[in-house]
Amino acid sequence: MPPALNSDAALPRLYLPEEVAAFLGCSAWWVKDRARRRLIPFTRVGRAYRFTTEHLAEIIRMHEARPAAPQQRVPAAPILKPLTPPASSLPAAVPTSRLRARLPRRARQSRFGTAA
Repeated sequence: MPPALNSDAALPRLYLPEEVAAFLGCSAWWVKDRARRRLIPFTRVGRAYRFTTEHLAEIIRMHEARPAAPQQRVPAAPILKPLTPPASSLPAAVPTSRLRARLPRRARQSRFGTAA
């Protein structure tokens, strides 16, 4: 025989992860994973995750994105031109050597006729 319940106190409806996922527009895996990692509120009945309407409202609040507060514009500082050093202080041109690309490894191996 089930325990007697007060008619004044109604039990909250418990939703399955699949129902919560359908309401939120995500996968049931996401809902179960977040509950398992304790990132969203839930109730555990045995080994099953269950959610009340309060849980669902809190999940929605937790993932709500609000616009950033409008930032006041700071007047820009005048742009100054960088000073160029006199030509006498510039370093002399350094001679450069020409770079050559190496052959790919497989081209080098086949060139020597190595058998693998």
